[in-house]
Amino acid sequence: MDTELMTIRQMCDVFDVTPRTLRFYEAKELLMPIRQGQKRLYTRRDRGRLKLILRGKRFGFALEEMRQLLNMYDRGGQNADQLKSTIAAAHERLAQMERQRDELTEAIDELRAQLGQGADLLAAFKPAAE
Repeated sequence: MDTELMTIRQMCDVFDVTPRTLRFYEAKELLMPIRQGQKRLYTRRDRGRLKLILRGKRFGFALEEMRQLLNMYDRGGQNADQLKSTIAAAHERLAQMERQRDELTEAIDELRAQLGQGADLLAAFKPAAE
């Protein structure tokens, strides 16, 4: 077999995903493996796309957004539009993540304060005389 091609099992092992995950991404038109009957063969391009998909997933991008960005890729090497769109989407996602972090930090601080108040109230209770 050509070293440029990988089977579904090899892809699963390399990227730590399940066959179901790969089939799902294929159904969503994010990956386009070569089909030989029931066999799927993944190209170098598929591997690159999967790496980007998994990274985008980790950063919280929607699958549709990732599909649109991946589909902008120009095989001729002129990928300025894709890069601009990806950078804009990444800035937007980063801002969302920072807002979520700030909200989470605020909630954590409030919960700590509530726990402190609860501990103070509990300490104020005197044990019953024995």
